[in-house]
Amino acid sequence: MPVVVVVGTQWGDEGKGKIVDVLAEEADIVVRYQGGHNAGHTVVINNEKFILHLIPSGILHKGKLCIIGNGVVIEPGALIQEIEELKKRGVDVGENLLISKNAHLIMPYHILLDTYSEKTTKVKIGTTGRGIGPAYTHKAQRIGIRMVDLFEPEIFKEKIERALDDVNIILKDKYGIPPLKVEEIYNTYLEYAEKLRPYISDTEIVINNAVKEGKKLLLEGAQGTLLDLDHGTYPFVTSSNPVAGGACVGAGIGPTKITSVLGVVKAYTTRVGEGPFPTELKDSTGEMLRMRGGEYGATTGRPRRCGWLDAVVLRHSVRVNGITGLVVTKLDILDELDTIKICLGYRYEGKVYEEMPKEYGIFSHCEPLFMELKGWKEKTTGIQDYGKLPDRAKAYLKKIEEILDVPIVLISTGQKRHELIRLGRIF
Repeated sequence: MPVVVVVGTQWGDEGKGKIVDVLAEEADIVVRYQGGHNAGHTVVINNEKFILHLIPSGILHKGKLCIIGNGVVIEPGALIQEIEELKKRGVDVGENLLISKNAHLIMPYHILLDTYSEKTTKVKIGTTGRGIGPAYTHKAQRIGIRMVDLFEPEIFKEKIERALDDVNIILKDKYGIPPLKVEEIYNTYLEYAEKLRPYISDTEIVINNAVKEGKKLLLEGAQGTLLDLDHGTYPFVTSSNPVAGGACVGAGIGPTKITSVLGVVKAYTTRVGEGPFPTELKDSTGEMLRMRGGEYGATTGRPRRCGWLDAVVLRHSVRVNGITGLVVTKLDILDELDTIKICLGYRYEGKVYEEMPKEYGIFSHCEPLFMELKGWKEKTTGIQDYGKLPDRAKAYLKKIEEILDVPIVLISTGQKRHELIRLGRIF
């Protein structure tokens, strides 16, 4: 009963979409367990690019059951649009997609609250303005609306009314926005309900039955460990738990069922939005990484901040996720560099930190302490045999394994499915 969790070990954008897509070929079921449509997974198949926001990457393989778990927050209009676009491109969604009854909905007022809060706050988080945070806030406040509520119209209407009692006051008094009307939201979302009805299911039962039957499950999260609500660089984080533990809650599966955790590591480091980033490069090298790596958000198009690999951050991720195997992506982006650096620790006011400081004032102002390795200055794009990698590229990978004390099981050497080196079995 192999149950594999795939997590990002940095600030997201590590290339999890491609990895999940590749591993889905061996899996029976792929489950998305948290986040919303602010995430974007990019997969390239035969030079054709697919950008997925809510639906698991496994949908691009025929006959794979894809599940959107209870831990995901869903904007129904965005999900319907994603389904329709996949159908237009010949992807069979049909019976291959299930959506949890317990998944919470992103409502129009969540998007307004998100947008105006970010505009007016003194501390910019860098939110995408898609309503993710407010939806999770209402979930915690117990005034959220779940997917299953759409199919009990009276209860659904009562829940909208209850939420708007508070929301309209905030919108009017704080942001000067006219109050929202219950009927407009109600009617629009009931239309969404009919389009989504065929996909709604008790997904935690489906998942646990599949485990009992010995099927192969792949659980994927959005974002990365350093954006985790509890274990990330708070407050510059997302509103849910991308870490491996979040897979249990967000999919409805017990921790004893998880058999391995794969940590996806980009060969350098990137971050979107605000927040501390000790190894950030604000020079020509950082710009080169951005251009060669295509480091622009799949959902927003925002340029990503780029920097050297940060082993302090990665050690933290290995620990809190219980990572059993590493997947290194975008190795080929480093091909042209004379020198490559890895951050092994930080210095702040004369004190050296080998572990990630929790204090924001320290982490946001610390000096990275680097080790340097010689670049390989050879093309690695498309290599599928580890033995054909340049010796210095192998040395870089070995150093990552040595520092983190976790084996590398996959290496991505390009965007396409086949541009991959396998070093160990996953299932």
